[in-house]
Amino acid sequence: MFHSSAIAAAREALVYGVPSIAISLNWKKDETKDSDFKDAAQACLPLINAALDDIEKGTFLRGCLLNIGVPSAPSANKGFKLTKQSGYSPAQSWEAVSTSRPLSATHFMGMHQSLGIQLAQLGKDASAAGAARRVSAQRKAVEVESVAAAGKQEIREVVKKLFRAEFVEKRYEGLDEDIDLRALENGFISVTPLNVHGQVELEIGATASDWLSAAVSLDKEKVAASATADQQDVAAEEKEAPSAA
Repeated sequence: MFHSSAIAAAREALVYGVPSIAISLNWKKDETKDSDFKDAAQACLPLINAALDDIEKGTFLRGCLLNIGVPSAPSANKGFKLTKQSGYSPAQSWEAVSTSRPLSATHFMGMHQSLGIQLAQLGKDASAAGAARRVSAQRKAVEVESVAAAGKQEIREVVKKLFRAEFVEKRYEGLDEDIDLRALENGFISVTPLNVHGQVELEIGATASDWLSAAVSLDKEKVAASATADQQDVAAEEKEAPSAA
């Protein structure tokens, strides 16, 4: 899966011996809603609670972090699945946008500083290319030139444009069922153990598998116990309630 800042932060923590997990929502343009983030967090609570309990006991996984991917429809997930990391990197393209930057765009750029750096680099590269053209042509050129008809004065104008990074979505054909992207496409919450270099050794992977099974089983036991307690409370209330005359 594409390395996000969440994974980078979790890896940095792992380097310093801090137990860490990274949680990401498989955002899909025109499908995913802001409210899905809350559902994603709710769906991951069994693992979060298990991790916190084990960290307090000093028994949490060592030598790896957990990269948790939540499908685009979190509330309809099919459960947790231990997966391997894919080698997929999204294709990036640049789309020209309006030359007037609205407030929302400013806010967006503030939240995505890396994108701002990329845009700045794009502008720098474009300026360098423009300078090279001016030197080779030995004339005052600009990014966009408009040449007048014969006999009229030549008109030149500078046109400034803003660009937005777009990541092209793919259909993941031919991926193994235990790859994180395939699990997400199939509606599962992917749980991928990683070390600072990438995939973990088989022994650590087996330990992570056991931990995941235990965490899911413990959550089911808690849910069942809570349901039983609720039923007992209802029965006690009905028993104590005075019968109608």
